[in-house]
Amino acid sequence: MTQLRADQLAGHLRQSMAPLYFIHGDETLLSNECADAVRAAARARGYSERQVFAVEAGFDWNTLRAASDSLSLFAERRILELRVPSGKPGKEGSQVLREYAERPAEDTLLLIVSGKLESAARRSKWVQALDQAGVSIAVWPVDAAQLPGWIDRRMRAHGMRAGREALQLIAERVEGNLLAAAQEIEKLYLLHGAGELDADTVAELVADSARYDVFGLVDAALGGDAPHARRILDGLRGEGVDPTLVLWALSREIRSLTVMARQLQGSGLAQVLATNKVWDKRKPPVSAALQRIRGRQWWQLLQHCARLDRVIKGRAAGSAWDELLQLTLNLAGHRVMSISA
Repeated sequence: MTQLRADQLAGHLRQSMAPLYFIHGDETLLSNECADAVRAAARARGYSERQVFAVEAGFDWNTLRAASDSLSLFAERRILELRVPSGKPGKEGSQVLREYAERPAEDTLLLIVSGKLESAARRSKWVQALDQAGVSIAVWPVDAAQLPGWIDRRMRAHGMRAGREALQLIAERVEGNLLAAAQEIEKLYLLHGAGELDADTVAELVADSARYDVFGLVDAALGGDAPHARRILDGLRGEGVDPTLVLWALSREIRSLTVMARQLQGSGLAQVLATNKVWDKRKPPVSAALQRIRGRQWWQLLQHCARLDRVIKGRAAGSAWDELLQLTLNLAGHRVMSISA
């Protein structure tokens, strides 16, 4: 039985390879990086085949059984990758995983990437069986007090060093969003390169993603916070962001939510969110939007996106930023206009 932290995985993989890795948690960036590390280590050891199984509503667990029982097509080592976004495999899935843990397939690596486990699940027999059979990595969120240290370690991996004030500045601007923090570090490296960075340099180079980020705009609108969404949109306009990028972010979310709204006609909200792999941190704003906006209103928002695209391309009259404001406020539930075809 081996339980590791995410930051211990690289050292483990340099020395050995277990037959099973169980990564679970709701910090998507860290979970994905852990899974990438396992895949890379496996490929280096000759695991050249890979099959991926996504556990969604109606998933047939016999497909995993059959895959584990069959031989590799070319008699090579292989990876079976199982994705369980909900962290709940159900009764049948729990039994299949326990059976596999008791008799792992030869020349096979089972990589399980799961969402956050509830406290009851962590005590369940299937989780204990996986822990006993291989390596378990619990991915925990990085809290506000730990974030500057996390940023410091990631910057040092790029050959960069920053003082406490500079690290705190980055942490404040990304507001706990690890993906945003990772992107800002990559940006700093591209703009500055390796070496020392002080707070003034960081302030000059790092975008104020806590206020003027397009994804922050989307979440504010989904959550129904029209004043905050409007401030973010004004900030994006003031920074000279291309309206095409803003429309892309809004229309992508509206298309996704239109699909979910249709699914709600036959399923509960929790099931729809799990089926569409909505992250835990995004469930509140997405749920709020799905409960606030119903049926044909989603189709009207899509029509507005199509018209806005024509405005941006100069094929229809109007101001792109005025149209973006109207779309944003309508998405936030603050109806400022009647959307027509």
